[in-house]
Amino acid sequence: MRCDRGSWILASALALACAMSGCGAVDARREAARAVVTRFEQAVREGDAASLCGALAPGPREELELSRQASCADSVLGEDLPYGGAGRHVDVHGRQARVVLEKDTVFLSQFPDGWKVVAAGCRPQGDRPYQCSMKGS
Repeated sequence: MRCDRGSWILASALALACAMSGCGAVDARREAARAVVTRFEQAVREGDAASLCGALAPGPREELELSRQASCADSVLGEDLPYGGAGRHVDVHGRQARVVLEKDTVFLSQFPDGWKVVAAGCRPQGDRPYQCSMKGS
């Protein structure tokens, strides 16, 4: 198969447009957010306080420590987070993500070191905002 100059220019322009628009970037970010929530849910199921604390964003972690007046590791298991079950879908908007599970919704924000959980144990409330058992201020 022979590429003429016009085909090469078109292919180069499409590659440049894709690179500039982030083709595939949303899918990669969606999968990264899903992976964080999968590990978070495994830590909930196993009662792994260190992994749960490691997954939390600074805000919820500080809120947890202040409200319980104890370290995150000493506090997080007392939050009675639900095991959310299988993932249903992931929405990514900029640096924010929502992972909807069978029995939970988890919200994340993207930090320099990756996705972190900003709210968990969240249930929809109709027209009102989600009610979350763990969130940062």
